[in-house]
Amino acid sequence: MVHKSFLLFAIVLILGLSSLTNGFTLQRPTQQCAVQPKARVNCGYPYISAQTCHSRGCCFDSSIPGVIWCFFPGSDSECIS
Repeated sequence: MVHKSFLLFAIVLILGLSSLTNGFTLQRPTQQCAVQPKARVNCGYPYISAQTCHSRGCCFDSSIPGVIWCFFPGSDSECIS
């Protein structure tokens, strides 16, 4: 009986912790995302959302029309997947 209770407690704990991380998005410090618009390297696809871009570990800035919105941070060479 003790083993079943422990197993149930472990499952509830894991499910609770996983639900807390569902809303978590990785956002880079501002200085890492301070990449000149013409120097941005694409890290997404056209019309990617900010949330999806950040979840890939990339920077998002849609304030300048005609340039890449989702891009690699300045000090990294690849997205975190």
